[in-house]
Amino acid sequence: MAEPARARPKITPETQHYWDGAKAGELRLQRCDSCAHAYFPPRPFCPKCGSRGVSVFKASGKGTLYSYVINHRPLAPGFTEPHAIAVVELEEGPRMMSNILDCPQTPEALELDMKLEVTFQKIDDNLTLPQFRPAKG
Repeated sequence: MAEPARARPKITPETQHYWDGAKAGELRLQRCDSCAHAYFPPRPFCPKCGSRGVSVFKASGKGTLYSYVINHRPLAPGFTEPHAIAVVELEEGPRMMSNILDCPQTPEALELDMKLEVTFQKIDDNLTLPQFRPAKG
């Protein structure tokens, strides 16, 4: 019997740039044109000052491991346990939830403040997920 598919995000007009970027191998964020605040998740206004003047930009894809929890229970289809549910602090400032790939899912391997880089996990022709892995070098 086939394993159930992983839950899929709902792509909206406000998030389309993010998913198009992932498909193109880019991590795209938004920045306020008024106060220069970079933010995530995508939305049509700045969460800091409320301005609707926002621009999309290509982020560096670099970050650090801010926090994580290792899930050992089979909670969601499409994941192999154990797997880390992580909060990554991006070089540009925003934090985002992600998974850490190419790394043992143990407290010994997942060190807080470890340097990470974005990688893109192609789920199918329509969906690519930004994920993170330990930075090389």
